[in-house]
Amino acid sequence: MIIDAHCDALYKMWKYELPFESSEHLQVNYQKWMDSPVKVQCFAIFVPPEVPEEAQFSAALKMANLFYEQIIDPYDHIKLIRTSSDIETLKKGEKGAMLTLEGCHVIGSDLYKLKTLLRLGVKAVGLTWNQANAVCDGIEEQRGAGLSSFGYEVVKLLNEEKVWTDVSHLSYQGFWDVIDVAAFPMASHSNSIALASHKRNLDEHQIQQLIKNEAWIGVTFVPDFLNDEKEATYLDVLGHIAYYISVGAEDCLGIGSDFDGTSEFVRGLFDPTDYPAFYQELLHRWPGDVVEKITSQNFIKKFPC
Repeated sequence: MIIDAHCDALYKMWKYELPFESSEHLQVNYQKWMDSPVKVQCFAIFVPPEVPEEAQFSAALKMANLFYEQIIDPYDHIKLIRTSSDIETLKKGEKGAMLTLEGCHVIGSDLYKLKTLLRLGVKAVGLTWNQANAVCDGIEEQRGAGLSSFGYEVVKLLNEEKVWTDVSHLSYQGFWDVIDVAAFPMASHSNSIALASHKRNLDEHQIQQLIKNEAWIGVTFVPDFLNDEKEATYLDVLGHIAYYISVGAEDCLGIGSDFDGTSEFVRGLFDPTDYPAFYQELLHRWPGDVVEKITSQNFIKKFPC
C-alpha cells in the first residue's frame, strides 16, 4: 500500500479543463491511479499567484467542486478520507482521496474562508506557497518574515480542528514559528538540503526538529529538489529516503510526489504506474517493515485524528 500526500491534478483539471478519468495530460488520473498500488491519494487545492486576489477563493472552491464531482461522487469505490480510521477501513478494491490546501493566499485575511475549506474536507493546510500572504512569508519572499498575528490564529484553528499544518514552501522564520505552536506539523513535499541546495529543501536543524515534534515528512519527486544537476532519476529519490533514515527520520518519513505540479520529471517515476517497480527498489534496500512505514504506516500513525 502506498499513500501519496501531494499531487496537483486539481490545479491542472481547473486550469486546462481536463477530465480526471482519462486525460493523458494528467500524471494522476483515474485510470493510472487504478492501475497503481496507491491506496490513498491526496489532492491539493493550489491557486496560482497570477489569479487576481478577489478571484482566488472562488478558484479554490471550484477545485474543491472538481474534487467531489470528478473524483469522489462518480465512483462508489473511491472514499473521502477525513481520519486515519477512514484509511484503515478501506476495503480491498477501494481507494481513498484526501483534500489538502497549498497556500493560504486564497483565504486572504478571512478565517471563515479557511473554516469553509476545512468543512469541505481539507485535512492538511500549507500556510504559503512561495510568496508572502496574510498568514506568513513564503520561501521566496526576500523579507523572510514569520507568522503574522493572523497566522497564529490560523494555526490555532488548525490545532483545534485537528488538521495538519504544512510547512512546505514556508519561510525559514515561518517554519520555526509554526514549530512553536502547531500541534500537528508536517512537510508534505520537502527534501533535504544536504543533497540538493534548493531553498525549498529542509536543513538538518529543521529535520531534527520535525523528528522531535513527531511530524510527518514527504519525499518529493521534483528534480530541482533532488539534486543540483539538470536531470534526476528514481535513484535520487532513494538517496533522499536513505539520508532521512540515516539522520533518524524513519518513523516520520513518507511520499509526497508532487505529480502534476512540475514540468520536469524524474526518470523512473513519471506517474503512479511506476510505483510497483519503485516499491521493489525500496524492498531491495530496506526491510519490509521499514518500507511499510515509508509508504503508508507513518502517514496513518501521524494523522491528526
